Amino acid sequence: MHRFDILPIEKFLTGTVSSIKRPREIAHFSYDEDHQFLLDESSLRYYYTPPTGANLSAGFDTFRKFDDSQDEHLVSLLATIMDLEQRTGKRCSVDLVTWRGMMTKIMSSPYEKFNGFTMNATLFQGTIFIEEDYTAKVAERRQQNRQQQRGPSQDMMSYWGYKFETLSLIPKTWDDTTRDYIEGREQEIVSNYAQYCSVVQTGIGSNTMILGGEVDAVWDQKPDDPEQPINWVELKTSQEIQSDHDSLKFERKLCKFWIQSFLLGVPKIIVGFRSRDGILQRVEELHTQRIPGEVKRKGTASWDGNVCINFSSSFLDFLKDTITSEGVWKIRRPERMPIIEVFKEANSGTGDILTTEFMEWRKQLYAREIASMLG
Repeated sequence: MHRFDILPIEKFLTGTVSSIKRPREIAHFSYDEDHQFLLDESSLRYYYTPPTGANLSAGFDTFRKFDDSQDEHLVSLLATIMDLEQRTGKRCSVDLVTWRGMMTKIMSSPYEKFNGFTMNATLFQGTIFIEEDYTAKVAERRQQNRQQQRGPSQDMMSYWGYKFETLSLIPKTWDDTTRDYIEGREQEIVSNYAQYCSVVQTGIGSNTMILGGEVDAVWDQKPDDPEQPINWVELKTSQEIQSDHDSLKFERKLCKFWIQSFLLGVPKIIVGFRSRDGILQRVEELHTQRIPGEVKRKGTASWDGNVCINFSSSFLDFLKDTITSEGVWKIRRPERMPIIEVFKEANSGTGDILTTEFMEWRKQLYAREIASMLG
C-alpha cells in the first residue's frame, strides 16, 4: 500500500507554480443519436444564447436518457488514439492516458472534503492508463439516491442540465441554422445520447498526458489550423445566488467548473442560473483563465488554483514512481480521508482497461519502431 498525503495543502502553495502545457486537440470522435462511436465530428454543436424564463423541467417525460449501466472503459478513447497513430505512423508517447473526469477528481482533491473515488490503472509500454472503477461508481450512485433529501430528485436536477444544453445549442453555425429551429429549441426532445469528444495532449509539471472528454459546443467555429486554440464553450447550471451561503456554495462549485475547462482548454463557461424549481433566470459568461484570480479577489478564498496545479504535479510524480510494473492497480481516495492510496490488485493482465485491438496495434507499432532503429 502506497499513500499520498493530501494535507497540509499549504505544502502545495510554496515555491513556484508547476508549468502547464496548453491543451491541444490532437483528435476527436462523436457518439451519434444512438450512442454509436464515430471517428468524426458529426455531433459537434454550436452555442446560441438560450431564452431566459424557460422551464427546465419541460419535456422530462420524453427525455431520451442514455442507459450507462454498461462499463465503457477506455474503449472509445483508445480507438481514437489508435486511429491517430495509424494515420501518422507515430506512437503517442505520454506518461498518462485517461478521461478528463478522472483528472478532475485528482486535481480537485485538496478541496474535496467528503467524496472519495476509486480508479483502475495499468502500465503498458511506459504509459499509465487510468479508468474509473465502474463497480465503485454504481455503489456510490445507489448511496446518493438513498440520501436524497427534500426537493427535486437527482434525476430531475440532472435533466435540468441537459435541458439547458438543448436550449443553448444549434446543430450548425447560426447563419446556417433556420430561425424556426432557433426559436423552437424549447420544444426539442432532450437526449444525452449524442456527444462530441475532444482528445487533447497536455501536461502538468514534468507529466505529459492525453485526456479525452466531452465538450458541449464551440462559440464560433473550429479553426482550420490545428495549432490554433478552439473557442470551446462549457455549459453549466446552478441555483440562483440569494444569500451568502449560496455565494459560498457557488464559489466552491467554480473549482470543478474551472478544472474541467482548464484540462481540455475550454476558454469560456456559460452558466445558466435557475430558480429552485427549475426556471432559467439568467445566463452569465465566465472566462476560465480568470476564475481563480476572481475567487481570490472577490470570494472567500475557499480554493486556490495554484494549489490544484501543484498538487496534481506532485501526485502524478508519485504515481509514476509507484506504478512501475505490469498488472492492475487501484487508485483510491476513501471518503472523508485526506489520503490517496495506490496498490496493486493483480500481478498480470490489464483488467479490461486496455482493449485487445489496442495492445495488438501497439505491439505492431513497437516492432516497426525497433526495425526502423536497426536500419
